[in-house]
Amino acid sequence: MQPRPALRLVLTAGAVLAADQASKAAVRRWMPIGDSRPVVDGLLSLTHVRNTGAAFGIFPGAMGWFMLAAVVVLAGIAFVWWRHAPQDGWTVIALGLVAGGAAGNLIDRAFLGGVTDFFDVHVWPVFNVADIALDVGVAIVVARVLFAREQKQEETGDG
Repeated sequence: MQPRPALRLVLTAGAVLAADQASKAAVRRWMPIGDSRPVVDGLLSLTHVRNTGAAFGIFPGAMGWFMLAAVVVLAGIAFVWWRHAPQDGWTVIALGLVAGGAAGNLIDRAFLGGVTDFFDVHVWPVFNVADIALDVGVAIVVARVLFAREQKQEETGDG
């Protein structure tokens, strides 16, 4: 038996939010800001960073705008759900990933004054679980939109 779409959305968002907040809390508890510990030499470290800007630390000091953006994203997901009630499993999971990721970073900004980042792959800015969920969720949505458009064009003979 498959869970209903709304339950799948809530479970996905809740799992992302729980994993994100638990991992950030562990990093804040056991690693001072700036501390870095290798996990896989040369590939992955845990590096505690407090990010007051957007992705990659750009636009520091514009935290209010990023908080507003997160609220708009969450409201947009609620609107899409209310208006269209997606049934497709991938779309539902993608929306849950985006909602959980947006909520996780919003909580950090609202209560801690910045986002806790810690995954460091050395060739990319430091990031966290919420960032991963956001990126994967958006990628799934984009892929669904692009492939749906291609499939529709094939079915109608447009091209």
